[in-house]
Amino acid sequence: MNGTQSMSAKDILRSLVPQPLLKWNRNRKKAKVRKDLEARKAAGDVWTKEALVKSLKAAGVAPGKDLLVHSAMSSIGYVEGGPATVVAALLELVGTEAHLLMPSSPVVTLQAEHPQTAFSVAETPSKMGAITEYFRSEVADARSAHPLEPVAVKGPKAQWYTTGHHTDGTPYGPQSPWTKHLASGGQLLYIGTTLINSGTSLHAVEDAIGWKDFSFSVYLQESRTFPVELVGGRKVNVVTKLHNPAVSAQRKCDGLIPLLEAKGALKHVNIGEAPSLLVDASLFKSVLLEEYRTNGVTMYTPEGA
Repeated sequence: MNGTQSMSAKDILRSLVPQPLLKWNRNRKKAKVRKDLEARKAAGDVWTKEALVKSLKAAGVAPGKDLLVHSAMSSIGYVEGGPATVVAALLELVGTEAHLLMPSSPVVTLQAEHPQTAFSVAETPSKMGAITEYFRSEVADARSAHPLEPVAVKGPKAQWYTTGHHTDGTPYGPQSPWTKHLASGGQLLYIGTTLINSGTSLHAVEDAIGWKDFSFSVYLQESRTFPVELVGGRKVNVVTKLHNPAVSAQRKCDGLIPLLEAKGALKHVNIGEAPSLLVDASLFKSVLLEEYRTNGVTMYTPEGA
């Protein structure tokens, strides 16, 4: 496989649809979701903090372990108190000695299409959903300074998790929270989402394999520079690689789910009403590294090379 391969049929069809029509369809879907949630609220079908804590415990979320959460708020059902309630439930279970981590990326397009505008660690909103933005702005102790894949963290070693991320040269290098978390002995939780939509930790595994060793161009050849304002106001220029969009279109991340499940690294659970995935972070990494070495398994070739 190489970076010049064509996009999937789905991506080709999507590229032909005018952007105003795509935006209209997204807004239509959001309006329907809001209407459905309001109907549930009126019927008394409500998720409280206590009910969510019980749901998280039943799923196997472990107290005292670092937890990195991807989330789709509307998939949970009607939550009393909104994102604040979800975050409070997660923090109650994680505890004060461990860490809660969430993606807080401002990128809503392919990385290669993201404008080289200034990124403020303290002010730039997360575009990864309502839960992540509430967590970033109201709860987190620190946020990493990478302009494409920043992570917000709450916990006693939040500064350790976030320091140095912007100096790695890629979004998922050894100083990134993504890579540090995979070595933490903690868990990954995908609430109402899956690897194909929220597979950022897969990219950290890809960097650990050594992206230069792939037979195709995972990253675009040329790095790009982004102006970044650090907490406190100091401004720096961050140079980083960006994903090659031709290769990104070949991802089959969810094809890895059966393998990870068979190896005991992943299980299907429910959080509230949301079909979710709970992952052992360290086992996730070790399984994927071993399967790459022995069978050529990647997110592009989930059944092996």
